[in-house]
Amino acid sequence: MSSSGGPPPTGPPPAGPARIATDLRAALGPLARRLRTVKPDGELTLSQTSALVLLDREGPATASELAAREGIRPQSMGTIVGVLAERGLVARTPDPDDGRRIVVSLTPAGREGLHGARRERARRLTLAIEDELTPHEQEQLAAAIPLLERITRRV
Repeated sequence: MSSSGGPPPTGPPPAGPARIATDLRAALGPLARRLRTVKPDGELTLSQTSALVLLDREGPATASELAAREGIRPQSMGTIVGVLAERGLVARTPDPDDGRRIVVSLTPAGREGLHGARRERARRLTLAIEDELTPHEQEQLAAAIPLLERITRRV
């Protein structure tokens, strides 16, 4: 019996938010880095992939708009867009509202390349989950995903 009259505590005390944050970063950081290192043939750099993701999610944009969203210099984004255009992953067309501006859009090849890399990362993550986690642990992980999404929106 504890001094409060209740049963003695079992197991370690629950972790506080700061400890959970530290442990979560320690666990997810290497996972994210390992997934980023999955590079199918002809894989793009992180900056190139990020530009394609923006175009895929938000639609066509100018290089300056992409640079602002990524927090990089417009010249750097211009270089990135140039490489992507050379590879046929993006198309550059005059802005219909202002012919002086060039709008960058994802091509079908760019969309397929982006989704192909995602599929390979998903395949590897699926195999790791199947190989490393019991069915009960898989359920626990699935239950944690909405919580991770909530805190991701808040960070």
